[in-house]
Amino acid sequence: MKKTLYIFQNGELRRKSNSLYFESEERKKYIPIEDVSDIYIFGEVDVSKKFLEFVSQKEICLHYFNHYGYYIGTFYPREHLNAGYIVIKQAEHYIDNVKRINLAKKFVDGSIGQMMQVLKYYRNRIVEGKEEIDKIVNDLVNNRELLKDCGSIEELMAVEGHSREKYYKTFDFILRNDDFKFEKRTKRPPLNRLNALISFGNSICYTTVLSEIYKTYLDPRIGFLHATNFRRFSLNLDVAEIFKPIMVDRLIFTSINKKMITKKDFDKNMEEIILSEDGRKKFITELDNRMKTTINHRHLGKSVSYRRLIRLELYKIQKHIMGEKDYVPYQSLW
Repeated sequence: MKKTLYIFQNGELRRKSNSLYFESEERKKYIPIEDVSDIYIFGEVDVSKKFLEFVSQKEICLHYFNHYGYYIGTFYPREHLNAGYIVIKQAEHYIDNVKRINLAKKFVDGSIGQMMQVLKYYRNRIVEGKEEIDKIVNDLVNNRELLKDCGSIEELMAVEGHSREKYYKTFDFILRNDDFKFEKRTKRPPLNRLNALISFGNSICYTTVLSEIYKTYLDPRIGFLHATNFRRFSLNLDVAEIFKPIMVDRLIFTSINKKMITKKDFDKNMEEIILSEDGRKKFITELDNRMKTTINHRHLGKSVSYRRLIRLELYKIQKHIMGEKDYVPYQSLW
């Protein structure tokens, strides 16, 4: 199975023969190109036009993050899977308000369902706060019912926002850690350690989904819940709503509760709190391990990795817009 390459060091990344070659002050390393699915660059890494042509030919996305771990952008090679019919059907489902809302509802419903599953899992593993979590799960059940009467994207976004706000209130009950108090959701900039973890994890989730979209006929520029406007990509934001609770949030709980990540893994930059380089490396290592973890897929009858689950979700969306089968969001069972 191909692997994701993460580069934290400063250096130069180039093509040498038919391999990738990374050179820094500390080391020189050849990387077999056929083993790489996508590349995440966190350090100051120089690349050449020849290198970009090479990774484009090999259908590899490059995701860039700045010194503080903030997502900058993606080198998204020219699409190798071109299907005008799919793009037309995708645009049709965006322009037709009924079709768009129908699909957008499924993303919100799937997202709330995953939040509920995460809460049910941890509700059985905590000593204090069970009643509070039960109440919030009940609120999420009611919010899912509200989706039926939503007639606009704005209403759907409001339900999703209120649901996530309720969901975040449970984090302190699950963590019980004074070094990681939630307080409130802050993004730009994150004002505490827990928000810094959430923001960083979500960025990785968005780019992981984007890499998987590249391997399908879908166009990442045409989303449904998130508006297709002047932002470059939006479909990955839609699909990530379903995977953030099980891919990012559960990893955050595990990393903190097992003390894999502590307050020492954060830096204060001006008024914001950010993950240190060591903190980012730790989180990325655990997330990469999680993405490789396999689970039994109840419909396929075989084990698939979390990363493969994302691709399967995209195939389901593709079938939906082609009119072959109604899309049903993935629902974790544990």
